Amino acid sequence: MIELIYQHRLISTLAVAIVMISFKYLLVSLVKKRAKKTRQDKRYLVSNIKNLLNFMMIVLLLSFWINEIQNFALSIAAFAVAIVIATREFIQCIIGFFYVMSTRPFRIGDWIQVDGFAGEVSAIDWVKTTMLEVDIERYQYTGKTLFIPNNKLISSPIKNLNFLKRYVTHHFTITRDEDINPYVIIDTLREKAKQQCEDFHDVATRYNQIIERRLDVKIAGPEPVIEVSTNNIGHTEIRCTIFCPTDRAIEIEQKIMQDFMQLWFIEFNKLDKPHAG
Repeated sequence: MIELIYQHRLISTLAVAIVMISFKYLLVSLVKKRAKKTRQDKRYLVSNIKNLLNFMMIVLLLSFWINEIQNFALSIAAFAVAIVIATREFIQCIIGFFYVMSTRPFRIGDWIQVDGFAGEVSAIDWVKTTMLEVDIERYQYTGKTLFIPNNKLISSPIKNLNFLKRYVTHHFTITRDEDINPYVIIDTLREKAKQQCEDFHDVATRYNQIIERRLDVKIAGPEPVIEVSTNNIGHTEIRCTIFCPTDRAIEIEQKIMQDFMQLWFIEFNKLDKPHAG
């Protein structure tokens, strides 16, 4: 049987490739169908299945042609250095794949930031990591797909932003001129900010404690923090920090800003009344 396979290596190669690709397609389809029924994220399992079956197929095909490959390698020994240089980036990408698989800095479904690009990891293969781009300032998907070469995962820092998927420590600043004393309204604004965060306060407290235990650091929250400062041209800055659900961060920011503007112009009108009289 083995001799027959080696005598008809071309046919055997095509047969193995067709069988392995068909099996991979069938297995991935079954996993995706089951994931759809159970409403579970199985992208991590799908990625591992694809990579494992691709590896097995490559090993089988190489075993058929090992002698020819050896002879070919010997015949081009003089060009070995040039080939390594030409395929350096590709080799680095494969090394990057093994680095990610061995160190596990992130998993499928995590939010990460690499070389200034942020997104949700949707797939990992031998050459590239595929991400769904996320606007990290607004915590929203942009609709773009990023393909990061795996060699970037070795040469660039990887920021795991997975905790931002559910809750985020959101910072924003409101800048106004120096017409009124901000401390007149700051306590009222702080109370209004607490009211905006009241409906998820208990869940935010528990999630905040989970993050602190896992990271072994103290983070802001769950109570809103509002501070007053000035910028380099003397304008008043109200710095707000809220620990809130990621998908509501911008909404809560706008509500707090609305409350601030109402309080600010009430005080401004009080100052303006004597001039009107």
